[in-house]
Amino acid sequence: MSEPVDWQADGTPRSLRFDDIYRSATGGLEQALQVFLHGCGLPQAWAGQAQWRILETGFGLGMNFLAAWQAWKGDSHRPRLLHFVSVEAWPVSAADIVRSAAAYPELVPLAADLASRWSGLTPGMHRLSFEQGHVLLTLCIGDVRDMLREHAFSADSVFLDGFDPQVNPRMWELHTLKAVSRCCRRGTGVATWTAAGQLRRDLAQCGFVVDKIEGLPPKRHSLKGAFAPAWEPKKRWTNPATVPGECVVVGAGLAGSAAAASLARRGWRVLVLDSAAAPAAGASGLPAGLLAPNISPDDNLLSRLSRSGVRETLQQARDLLTEGDDWQASGVLELRAGQAAGHWHETAGWIKPAALVRAWLAQPNVTWRGHARVARLVRLDDGWQLLDDSGEELARARLVVVAAACASAPLLDGRVRLQPVRGQVSWGWRNTDTPMPAFPVNGNGHFLPCVPLEGGNAWFIGSTFSRGDSGLDVREEDHRANYDRLKALLPVVASHLHADFAGGSVQAWTGVRCASDDRRPLLGAVGPDLWVSTAMGSRGLTFAALCAELLAGQLHGEPLALARRMAQALGVDRQLKHAPP
Repeated sequence: MSEPVDWQADGTPRSLRFDDIYRSATGGLEQALQVFLHGCGLPQAWAGQAQWRILETGFGLGMNFLAAWQAWKGDSHRPRLLHFVSVEAWPVSAADIVRSAAAYPELVPLAADLASRWSGLTPGMHRLSFEQGHVLLTLCIGDVRDMLREHAFSADSVFLDGFDPQVNPRMWELHTLKAVSRCCRRGTGVATWTAAGQLRRDLAQCGFVVDKIEGLPPKRHSLKGAFAPAWEPKKRWTNPATVPGECVVVGAGLAGSAAAASLARRGWRVLVLDSAAAPAAGASGLPAGLLAPNISPDDNLLSRLSRSGVRETLQQARDLLTEGDDWQASGVLELRAGQAAGHWHETAGWIKPAALVRAWLAQPNVTWRGHARVARLVRLDDGWQLLDDSGEELARARLVVVAAACASAPLLDGRVRLQPVRGQVSWGWRNTDTPMPAFPVNGNGHFLPCVPLEGGNAWFIGSTFSRGDSGLDVREEDHRANYDRLKALLPVVASHLHADFAGGSVQAWTGVRCASDDRRPLLGAVGPDLWVSTAMGSRGLTFAALCAELLAGQLHGEPLALARRMAQALGVDRQLKHAPP
């Protein structure tokens, strides 16, 4: 449920929970610009920077974010990436965000874009992507202290915002300010609309040096300053001074192409090498795949990870693909045996993986080369050399990302454990006489009722999941297994398709996925300037884009799309610590 906003007659939005206003009737953008952005020296301070990281303690109606986004759009000296990390315990509705921005024409289209992505805001962290991935909002739903503990980055600017300390004291307590200070580097700017004496004393205790300056009426004063402790802090997150250069990605499937696009957005010049003649030649060549989060009674780790991954992939599909042809945000109905009712996933749909791969490889600063099988990596003083089977050099680069599915293991000298997982999908041309659901259905297997292909519309059912099997032959027993799944999932549809299966007209696609022991992806650094992103299993569409953003974020010391402990659950370290020396 969204937090209700009481809109008063003069247009002032008021919180019923805290009995305080979000902002004055006419001062929303003015406060965002004068108090927060200008209080932190923006946009001048970010000029010429590769990235800028803003941390905000109260998102509210989103005015500070919209103002920062608008300032970024209008600045010819803007950073390549703008990160905006904001905590909000009680998110408002999308309609209230749009209504709040209605008085400012320059913010209206931005607010509409934000509102279109404003869904599924369960407790935890949510990454919302704008401007083709160059403006990233990390929205943290929950208690401010709990959320700040899940971050591992240093902010460049801090916006201390929230309801009045008298009605919402937890937001301004010393413990909260200490948590904020742990996300600051020396020189981080800070600004807030209140100049309360206790706040000034607490900020000083946390290492901030602030000045009381003219406020925006009806407030007489506000504060601006910087993190400049007189002592050397014991522990601080650092933003690595990673200067983008030449990078080679090994593998042109979902994992590799996603990593290439994420790094290219940050300024890397990326060469993608693959042994096949065309991209997405392996498991990523599946004609169409389902994209839906996992659900569990206890909302386990996989469920939470999959929600984040589905959101990330759908946002990139929205930016890069043609809806209705390459993908469809159709929603998905999940049916489970023994449950009286199904579960409707609004943020879900189907995607053609190869279309997504081609779109990522077509991004600026990405080059793809086929018929280029990497057999060995050789460490150089200034990077890596990549050799083919005959020992000839294919390329050299400062940074290498291995995303070659099961072929990743030999390139990494067996330091990761991977296993093949064969899958067979059954499909056929759609007959208008066959009753079909209006949307995909998921359960023990999934059914896509209508995917446009060259030659007509098709249905898909699958997939089998055979660990340790790398065969690509079409098997009749797998068709039968898929049909049995369809009978359990949608018995009426299965009865109408019985003749197709019995008559041999059903077609097949087979592929071999790559999985880890615990069926979670393997992501992270395995050596100096050597990274891996692999083992997506049967959830490549769910995890490839998320892992790519995590890889790029970790490399550059950015705010991550996941809480720190959730990101660690995908880390390759969980295998490396058990690997032989």
